[in-house]
Amino acid sequence: MCLAIPGKIIAITEQLDETFRKGKVSFGGIMKEINLFMVPEAQIGDYVLVHVGVAINVVDEEEAKKTFDYLKQMGEVEELESPDSTNL
Repeated sequence: MCLAIPGKIIAITEQLDETFRKGKVSFGGIMKEINLFMVPEAQIGDYVLVHVGVAINVVDEEEAKKTFDYLKQMGEVEELESPDSTNL
């Protein structure tokens, strides 16, 4: 099953122009480098839904935390902890 996982933008790590950006996103303390080009409005501190290493939408903080907790309970976020997983 393919899921979009909510995470919090901790830093913008690369910005080549107005469109192409990358950032560090925290998924319950697990950090991943994520492409932010689909959410140009997203800023540090915002929560985003991430699918296959790309942030696809900015989401409400409360809803993001609730969704992440549900996914964790279902065992759907274990691959984030895998040392060889670079993308979601």
